[in-house]
Amino acid sequence: MRALLISLSESRWLRHLAERSSLGQRVSSRFVAGTKPADVLSVARNLNSAGLGVSIDNLGENVTTPEAARQSAALYHELLSEISARQLSANISVKLTHMGLDVDPLLAQDNVSTLVARAAAMRPPNFVRVDMEGGAYTQRTVDLVCQLHKPEQNRGSIGAVIQSYLHRSEKDVERLLAEGVRIRLCKGAYKEPAEIAYQSKSDVDSNYLRLMQTLLKSGIYHGLATHDENIIRAAKAFATREKIARDAFEFQMLYGIRRDLQQSLVREGWRMRVYVPFGTEWYPYLMRRLAERPANLYFVAKNLFRS
Repeated sequence: MRALLISLSESRWLRHLAERSSLGQRVSSRFVAGTKPADVLSVARNLNSAGLGVSIDNLGENVTTPEAARQSAALYHELLSEISARQLSANISVKLTHMGLDVDPLLAQDNVSTLVARAAAMRPPNFVRVDMEGGAYTQRTVDLVCQLHKPEQNRGSIGAVIQSYLHRSEKDVERLLAEGVRIRLCKGAYKEPAEIAYQSKSDVDSNYLRLMQTLLKSGIYHGLATHDENIIRAAKAFATREKIARDAFEFQMLYGIRRDLQQSLVREGWRMRVYVPFGTEWYPYLMRRLAERPANLYFVAKNLFRS
C-alpha cells in the first residue's frame, strides 16, 4: 500500500485532476489549511489557543522558473510579517526546490538566506525549518543549512530535517549537532532504493529510536515528528529516565492527524507543534501523508461520503 500511494503521488495526471476538482479539495481539507495565507493564519491562531505551536508550510516544490521561486520566497516573507503582527507562536517550513534549487542553487541559497535573516531579526527571533526532500537533495540540503547557520546572527534561526529511513542519517545528525543545528526527526516519506534507505518498518523505527536518544541528550532544542504511539512512549520514558525537561524538546505532528494525541501530550505538559500546510498544490503532500500512515485513508473515505 505504501509503495502504491507513493507512486500515485508522482502521477501528474492524477495530480492535475485532483487539485482542480471540488471533490479533491474537499477531501484535502482535513489535512490542508485552505489555499490562502489568511486561511493558515486563522488555523494557526486556533491551534495556539489550544496550547499548540505551529510550523507553516506553503505547499509546492520543484519550481521551474526564477520568478516562481522568488514568488514563493515573497509569500514566506509575508507570512513572517503576519506571524509577528498577530503575535502567533509559529515558524515557517520551506523546501529548497520551492526556493529554486532546481533552477539555480545560488538563487535558492539567496532566497533562504534572506528568510533566515528576516526571522533572526524578529523580536522575539523566529525560525526557518528547511524541509528534507528526496535522496537526491539530501547532501545539498544539509550543506546549505550548515552554511547558513554559521553566521553568529543566524544561529538558532535555521534548522534541518533528518529522515530515519536513510542509512546516512546518523552521520548527518553528528554533523548538524556539531554545528549546533536544531533538527526535526521524522521517518521519511519518499520512495528510496535499498542502497540508501531502510526498507522495513522495524529498521526505520529502530534507527528513529537511536537518533531520538542522541538528539535528546544533545542539549539542543529538537523536534520529534511522529504519530507512532510506541515511539512517543519510548521518547517520554527516555526523557523521564534521563531527567530531560519536558520543555527541552517538542513533539511534532501533522495538521489533521491524531488530534486526540496532540491534545493529550499538551495536557501532560509536553511541548507540541503542528505542521500546517496550505496552498493549491496539495496533491503530492496528501499522497505522501497517506503513504506514511495508510490508516489515514479512513478519514479520506469518510470525507468522500459527506454530503
